[in-house]
Amino acid sequence: MLKKLQNHINLNLSFLKEKKLLLAVSGGIDSMVLVHLCHQLELDFAVAHCNFQLRGNESDDDEKFVKSQIENLSPRAQSRGKIPLFTQKFETATFAKEQKLSIQVVARKLRYDWFYSLLANHNFDFILTAHHLDDSVETFLINFTRGSGLDGLTGIPEQNDKIVRPLLIFSRNEIETFAQENNIAWREDSSNASDKYLRNKLRHDVIPILKELNPSLLSSFENTIKNLKQSQSLVDDASKMVYDKVASEEEHHTVFDLTKLLKYSNHQAYLFRWLASFGFADWNSISDILIAQSGKQVLSKTHILLKNRNTLLLFPRQQTADEAIFWIEKDQVEIKVPLNLSICNVSDISVQSTNVIFVDEEKLQFPLTLRKWNEGDVFYPLGMKGKKKLSKFFKDEKYSLLDKSNAWLLCSNDQIVWVIGKRQDERFKTTATTKNILQINYIE
Repeated sequence: MLKKLQNHINLNLSFLKEKKLLLAVSGGIDSMVLVHLCHQLELDFAVAHCNFQLRGNESDDDEKFVKSQIENLSPRAQSRGKIPLFTQKFETATFAKEQKLSIQVVARKLRYDWFYSLLANHNFDFILTAHHLDDSVETFLINFTRGSGLDGLTGIPEQNDKIVRPLLIFSRNEIETFAQENNIAWREDSSNASDKYLRNKLRHDVIPILKELNPSLLSSFENTIKNLKQSQSLVDDASKMVYDKVASEEEHHTVFDLTKLLKYSNHQAYLFRWLASFGFADWNSISDILIAQSGKQVLSKTHILLKNRNTLLLFPRQQTADEAIFWIEKDQVEIKVPLNLSICNVSDISVQSTNVIFVDEEKLQFPLTLRKWNEGDVFYPLGMKGKKKLSKFFKDEKYSLLDKSNAWLLCSNDQIVWVIGKRQDERFKTTATTKNILQINYIE
């Protein structure tokens, strides 16, 4: 096993050599074997142990065990000294209750948040975990039973960002044999015996039957994963080629050309794949936005996807796409992005203000547009004769650079209807002959 891992690192994980590594060690057989293998290969590593305080004294005993085992390992070669050890206790159950999340989800978040903080604070290069081939089979089956795309059926990735899993080439049996032959001590987690969790149920009840039906299950699984990864590579290539044809990346946002995208019969699959990394998961809403009117939007935790006539605009929630032009269709009554507007027909004019205007609907040419100002823009300020350069208007109004950068214009056929929140244009005002009055509100 040692020789096999050494060859695997030389051929496929050579970037681990001469790097500072952080090993995630629970005290179980898998992680303790990982420690001993890295120690024998004289890799430069430290150990991190999480005490989730979920099993009372047993959790504390696991922590004590890991400390004693690491302290007893002889100093490594090249005078690197004793193996650094980091331990951390978490109030996992309390945190899960407060956040209304499952124990498993919370434990994973706490664990990896801490690991990454150790990477940043102590200049480690990679996190090594002891996941093995049987774990990958279990993950495949979990994703399969829950319904998954191709990404979920390619097993556990060998590398994901700074996380590396060098033992994925080994089965659980290989790890157990190595531990016994080398007198490696480990702790048994009592929760592993419970069928409370889906992974354990698959491990105890399902996978043994599959191995009985096919004694070469793990070997077959490895071949299946290789084939699926090749298929995934084809999907990735196609996805990139289509993205380059239909998407353009502006300074602050991405534009998807729906006229081009909808020509592809599997356009939804492409869009889902592109948006998944931005936290979008409500695929029904994503499908609906393709045929929705302008102004429809779907939110993830970090981003906004906005239907803007024949395009979709994607940008972070904390900023708007300053370079974009936003379209307002004739029957649209509410606009949320890039700012809040409401539009309605009224029978008469009430109090007009900088945030409320009344215009003659017949003078407008739809769709209206919202955009930022450009050098050379002119408009006809309400109550004044003649036109005025917008730059001169800003100067007279004592606009700061920030004020000018935050200014939005409502336009009809590129004629300014309203410097929003400031001044309406004379050309679109209502008169005694106006038949249809349109009230437009700006909600700050």
